[in-house]
Amino acid sequence: MSFISSEIISCILLSFLISLIEGRFDYHYVTCGSTLKLFNPYHNIRLHSHDVKYGSGSGQQSVTGVESSDDHNSYWQVIGKTGKQCERGQPIKCGQTIRLLHLNTNRNLHSHHFQSPLSRNLEVTAFGENGVGDEGDHWVIICSGNYWDRNQKVRIKNVVTENYLHVTGDTFGRPIHGQKEICAYPSPSELNYWQAAEGIFIKPTESPVPTVRTPAHDEF
Repeated sequence: MSFISSEIISCILLSFLISLIEGRFDYHYVTCGSTLKLFNPYHNIRLHSHDVKYGSGSGQQSVTGVESSDDHNSYWQVIGKTGKQCERGQPIKCGQTIRLLHLNTNRNLHSHHFQSPLSRNLEVTAFGENGVGDEGDHWVIICSGNYWDRNQKVRIKNVVTENYLHVTGDTFGRPIHGQKEICAYPSPSELNYWQAAEGIFIKPTESPVPTVRTPAHDEF
């Protein structure tokens, strides 16, 4: 009987040690190389793009918001700013500058000083070829704490315009009927909070950060 008890205790201790080792991986952070959907909780939409150009302004590829959670055109990959290495699996720091690459068209989330078509704020587009664009592709993650937590609401601020990624609630007609306008807005607002949603989150393999929590999503 004592042998069985010792065996059970050993299994419990082993499970505890394994959980500590696994806890070194910070699954609840957004990391470099991760592919995710960005959810705007105020309007219940996900950031979206497609190979449809704006009919005004810059004429670049449009970026919109959609309610569907399973649209494959809503995936964005987290990559480093131009010319700076973003090590795969490393958590994104609050205040870090990144690019968001639209997975299906290989263009970067972008903003500039053209007016947006509906609200007349600043236009947000997908720009560049195969991930090569310009400074307007750079965005700063504004969050509290040290790292971008997947369960935390964040703001995403364009480096060039210093405006925030924003949803006004204005809705397009044809050819993208029902989709919401995405624009860049000059001040913080409840309408420009974003949260990591569905995605594949690359797990760090070394140099973990200290806090450990269980993730909400690990794959598509």
